[in-house]
Order: sequence, then structure tokens, then C-alpha cells
Amino acid sequence: MFAQFNRSDRRLLLAILAVIVVLILWNIPQLDFILYPFRLFVTYVHESGHGTAALISGGRFLGFEIFSNGSGQAITAGGSRWLILPAGYLGAALFGSILFYLNNRFHRSRVLAVAIGIGLIVYSVLFGRIALLSLIVGSAFGIGLVALGWKANEYLNSFFLNILALLTGLNAVLDVYYLVGDSSASLGSVQNDAAAFSRDVFALPAAFWALLWSLIAIGMLGVAIWYGVIRPMRRGTTS
Repeated sequence: MFAQFNRSDRRLLLAILAVIVVLILWNIPQLDFILYPFRLFVTYVHESGHGTAALISGGRFLGFEIFSNGSGQAITAGGSRWLILPAGYLGAALFGSILFYLNNRFHRSRVLAVAIGIGLIVYSVLFGRIALLSLIVGSAFGIGLVALGWKANEYLNSFFLNILALLTGLNAVLDVYYLVGDSSASLGSVQNDAAAFSRDVFALPAAFWALLWSLIAIGMLGVAIWYGVIRPMRRGTTS
């Protein structure tokens, strides 16, 4: 079927197909078991975002935990709360956006899959080892991506990376959007990021920060889709 299309058109078809698959998975409850590992991966990226922001802002990242219900927590010391608290949701949206852009713009999906896989394995050993599920999620996705990049063809890699990018980025948007209506939610004694930001950084309502972060996340995904797929298509690129 792909033989009649040029390379860019094939990539566009794979991106559209990935969107269709994601919508199907989201709208058929019987397929929730397929989404569950991706839900854990989104949490993995979310908590990694907190930890990375701590490191960037001069703090320490002691590790992170993922819980079986899809929640998690990062353990940091020092650093800037301005950066650390939004970096969970926005970090996941940024990860999904960058992955979608790179995957669709530069057509090196096999290399990209291997690179991300190796990165996940290393990151999991460094920071996820404090909790078994964190280590398992990161290592399993890492090994899976390395194997996919090594064994599967370019188009299968592109298709899977699109699904991973969309699920990560869009789930991050939905998660932060839900905080608008439930900005007091918490995990035990741990407040959600919007409530903590309102308490520790700037005392506007938590719902305001949740809405702002949601808009920023949507903007990231929009930019990735525009520059990764729509703009090249409008210019008629065939690279």
C-alpha cells in the first residue's frame, strides 16, 4: 500500500494512523489494559521531569517512585521550585512534543528509538532504582525501544514512536487539565503540583496554574505537529 506514496507522504499517513489508534484506545474501555503500561510510562516521564528540573536548577534528584495506580512522586532536594513543580506535566508534554517532531521531521526513527531506549535504561538505573516498579517501567520501555530500533523497519519504528509521543504528550495535557476541576487532589500527604505551586511559589489559585500549564502543553504539541508534519507537507518536502 505504501509503495505508491513518497517518503514524506508515508510518514504523514503513519502519523494520521497513530492518531486514529490513540483515539480508539482512549474510547474503548475494554482496551484499557493496553493503555495501562503507557499510563505508567507517562508517570515515569512526569516524575523524571521534576527530577531533571531539580538538577538543572542546582538541586539534587534522589530518585522517584511509580505506583501501580498510575501516580508517582519524585524525591528532590534544593533547586528552584519555580522550575521543579511545573516540570512534571510540562516535562511530559515537552517530551511527547519533541519526540513527535524529531520522529516526523528527520526520518531517523530507528536511531531515535535506540537512543531513547538507551537513555531510559541509564536514567532508570540512576534514579528509578529506589522503587522496583520505577526501575521495571523505565527498563522495560528502554529495552523494548532498543529492540524495536534494532530489529524493526523504519516505518514500524516511526509508527510506534508517534503513538508513544501522542500518548505521552496528550495524557500530560489531560492530566493537568483535570487539575483545573480538582486542584486540591493529593496523594496521601503529597499535594498535586498545581496546589503546591500555589502554596510555595505564587499564591494564585491552583486552578489558575493548572489551566496555564494545560495551555502551555497544548501549545507545545501544536508547535510539534505544525513543524513536524503540517509545515513540511505544505512546502511539499519529499526528504
